[in-house]
Amino acid sequence: MSATGEVTAGRPGRGRRVILWRHGQTAWNVERRFQGSTDVALTKTGVAQARRAAGLLVHLRPDAIVASDLARAANTATELSVLTGLEVTLEEGLRETYAGVWQGLTHDEIIARYGDEYAAWKRGEPVRRGGGELETEVADRAAPVVLRHAEKLPEDGTLVVVSHGGTIRTTIGRLLGLEPHSWESLGGLTNCCWSVLGEGARGWRLLEHNAGTLPEPVLGDDD
Repeated sequence: MSATGEVTAGRPGRGRRVILWRHGQTAWNVERRFQGSTDVALTKTGVAQARRAAGLLVHLRPDAIVASDLARAANTATELSVLTGLEVTLEEGLRETYAGVWQGLTHDEIIARYGDEYAAWKRGEPVRRGGGELETEVADRAAPVVLRHAEKLPEDGTLVVVSHGGTIRTTIGRLLGLEPHSWESLGGLTNCCWSVLGEGARGWRLLEHNAGTLPEPVLGDDD
């Protein structure tokens, strides 16, 4: 923050930062249809969301961009790449949770056909939704990808990770050291919103969650 009280753009200057950015809107999002690892394209609205968010995130001066190789995430990342000149590294490990027979079903169809399984998942029990991946298995493949790229950053560098709601939530839970049954306590991300992790003295800290604007500095005893 400047002497006049205005927020200045640029790096926070307090260690490395990881911005976990969810992709823009797809038709299946609008239909409340479970996408999982199905490769669904962005809508025109989704592209506009990505462009708007990229126009904000560029002011955080990212050092690297990594994305899921599914089109909805890769194309979201491209909007930031255009503004920064950074190449996007695509990683299969950042894909959304594979959910077997749930994929392609609407929320109501899942409740009707697999209500007990859905309820158990919401209670935090380890469930292979639709016969697919456990949330811990998603974290097992995604979190190491994030850490590997974060380790390449300069001391105060910023990494942007473009991925999917479920994958981002499980990755945050793993990096924060939370027990898997509590990962559901992290609310979902709106299309093209993001969460920010900062490297602190005791590991990674959640600095922002489901954000859609540039961060204000934390002023107080807990900054």
